[in-house]
Amino acid sequence: MKITVTGSLGNISRVLVEKLVARGHEVKVVSSNAERADDIRALHAIPLIGSVEDYAFVSKAFEGADAVYLMIPPNFRSTDLKQYIRTVGVQYAKAIHANGIKYVVNLSSIGAHDPDGLGPTGPNYFVEQKLNALTDVHVLHLRPGMFLTNFLGVIGMVKHQSMLGNNFDASVTFPLSHPRDIAEVAFQALDTLSFSGKQFRYIVGDEKNGADVAKQLGNAVGKTDVRWVAFSDEQLLNALIQNGFSEQMATVYMVEIGIALRDGSFTEDLRKHKAHVAGQTSLQEFANEFAMVYRSN
Repeated sequence: MKITVTGSLGNISRVLVEKLVARGHEVKVVSSNAERADDIRALHAIPLIGSVEDYAFVSKAFEGADAVYLMIPPNFRSTDLKQYIRTVGVQYAKAIHANGIKYVVNLSSIGAHDPDGLGPTGPNYFVEQKLNALTDVHVLHLRPGMFLTNFLGVIGMVKHQSMLGNNFDASVTFPLSHPRDIAEVAFQALDTLSFSGKQFRYIVGDEKNGADVAKQLGNAVGKTDVRWVAFSDEQLLNALIQNGFSEQMATVYMVEIGIALRDGSFTEDLRKHKAHVAGQTSLQEFANEFAMVYRSN
């Protein structure tokens, strides 16, 4: 089959592309970075370089595809990330309709059940609904939780300060997902086209609280004193900005998600749909991966 994959060669898309190519599919990969073209070709896929905000480009990228994998790449320059997500979602839906595509796998998020959800969840709800409104199109929405691999970004904090944290306390439980599990679910769906109608699937390999995360990651690297620290919203925002995040990225993708975890709105629908959950990688399994990267730094 001919499949177009958005998301360049990110943590999910790279694994997905490798799997699809190995199965013999013709894969086109959308990226905004021309420097990625050679890497995409090295995977025996076809690079399509352009912006997902450019409708003409998106429509051309989807032309002739039997199926598409959708994700909305982060935009570090946007002054209104939520509107950016909605705008790209509309572009995708319009291009799918124009090209007569019948199968869509869409990377959404936990919390996308709520039209007024904090962080990217409300905009993801909007995108899901736009795709669901397409007639004669089969759509599978993937709703992962917080990426386990994001903890690789705090290795320095663990190593030098024996701590990690967020804007919620150590007792708050949150869903954890590994990108490779997301890629596997997307691959199975696109390889077999075994989904129909409009569906969603939660992808959660584990659920732990902050204290559990600090203990297991600390133990994996031989540091039994690692603790979880609850930052205020302002402290977290300022720290992220100091570390290179734009204010919009820090607010939408980090601070507001923490608030939604504190008040329970982020996971309320997940609790109702345990039968719709996939995902295999536990925190303990990821801790081994964390330790390997930790020791190489």
